[in-house]
Amino acid sequence: MTDPLTLPATPPAALAPYRRRWPALAVILAGSVMEMLDSTVTSIAGPTIRAELGGGTSLIQWLGVAYALAMTAGLLVGGRLGDIAGRRRMFLIGAGGFVAGSLLCAAATGPEVMIAARAMQGLFGACMIPQGLGMLKEMFPPRELQAAFGAMGPVMGLSSVGGPTLAGWLVDADLLGTGWRMIFLINLPIGLALLIAAIAFLPAGRPAPGVRLDLPGAVLASGGALLLIFPLVQGREYGWPAWTFAMVAASVAVFTAFGWHEVRKSRSGGDPLIMPSLFRKRAFLGGMATGTIYFAAFSGFGLVFNLHLQLGLGFSPLRAAVAGIPLSVGMAVGMGVVQAVMRHGRKVLHAGAVTMTAGVLGLVPALDSQAGFWQLAPALLITGIGAGLVMGPYFDIVLAGVDPHETGSASGTLTTLQQVGGALGTAVLGTVFFSGLSAGPAAISDALWTVAAMIALTFLAGFLLPRYARQAEPASDRSPRPYAPHFRQILVDLRKREPRGGGSAAAPCQDRRDAPHRDTMPL
Repeated sequence: MTDPLTLPATPPAALAPYRRRWPALAVILAGSVMEMLDSTVTSIAGPTIRAELGGGTSLIQWLGVAYALAMTAGLLVGGRLGDIAGRRRMFLIGAGGFVAGSLLCAAATGPEVMIAARAMQGLFGACMIPQGLGMLKEMFPPRELQAAFGAMGPVMGLSSVGGPTLAGWLVDADLLGTGWRMIFLINLPIGLALLIAAIAFLPAGRPAPGVRLDLPGAVLASGGALLLIFPLVQGREYGWPAWTFAMVAASVAVFTAFGWHEVRKSRSGGDPLIMPSLFRKRAFLGGMATGTIYFAAFSGFGLVFNLHLQLGLGFSPLRAAVAGIPLSVGMAVGMGVVQAVMRHGRKVLHAGAVTMTAGVLGLVPALDSQAGFWQLAPALLITGIGAGLVMGPYFDIVLAGVDPHETGSASGTLTTLQQVGGALGTAVLGTVFFSGLSAGPAAISDALWTVAAMIALTFLAGFLLPRYARQAEPASDRSPRPYAPHFRQILVDLRKREPRGGGSAAAPCQDRRDAPHRDTMPL
């Protein structure tokens, strides 16, 4: 079986660093920023989009769910496709498809086209992101790799704040009479410039020999997620008919078939998407439960909060976006605090869950008809700090309970799980909110109490995790912690790992034709 963590045997000193590595880093950053902005814009623009395109209230949920589900499906195979076809080629395909999906979003005239276009964005975004991240370790020597990673944290942190704010401003500004469509049209000039720069500066590299794609596994995993989430989104509008419960039951069967397929593929010497041995580890199973509940709570909270500000309190999109800034600021603070208290292990995660619960419940009395920025800011700041304390140590704690040769598969699975949890939270909490919307303020109260209950479950599931995080790597191998949960994968996917059976460190690229590809993404 091909080991995705196997590194090339070429001595590191044999190749000089890739000479265009810093412009290439700028290209990778630009692609990541474009993807992250579009992953967040519909949380603000959703009510405006629905008002123009029509459709049920579930359209607002599908704007995020379709993107997240497609991203999940793409992440399952995106890294492997880069190894098979070449990373620069897949980056260009991903970026081009993402821009095309953005154009379809802007041109959408009905809900169905809009949902399909959002899924297209997510799918091609998942093809683009793993390639850029995977090229960093190929291009930079160890002494510069830390600086390259260091540039990503602040940029991605600003993007997490700037996405909703930019969306709110563009919707309110109504540039050239385009209204909400400009949040997607802006990707056209950015994407064109990105494609030109990628051709000019990214290393061409070579496909890695012997890497195989587990497409049936990806289809089964994606199908199971769709069977679970579709009835949760649409069931309320259809009156919860019997087929919605049948789909949920079918999702269990499909996920079981996925597990059987992965075990069979591993025993036959193939390349499974997930190493079956992980499911015998209590730490990993606990990490899956903790992460799914947390990501669902956090993503669902963001949706219902923005919906209540606009539909319940009458905020404009821009005002709603600005009101949410304290949440991002608090998260940056929480991530920063983690650096000093990481030695306390899962106690930090538990403290974060308690803090986040207090912040969410503090919003219940604050979100009344008189609520403004300063009334909401304290509770949002506390919520963000708690979220940062949960997210900061999460991956390191979970990965402390797996063997070194399982780290790549485990981190890739947890990263993909982030998207599944986000889609699940959007479906569940969106349904709770819209079910009580006719009752006025009770809608947001019910949703916030549901978020608090989910975080309480996160607290309990945390006891299944190891007490302490895995030991830190040497400083030269350590990547900075990001400022938003979506980019925690930068740390876990690109951290230098010890390969199974030993091996040399990945060599930097000498030029655009000499990029080794055996140090693959863990998906």
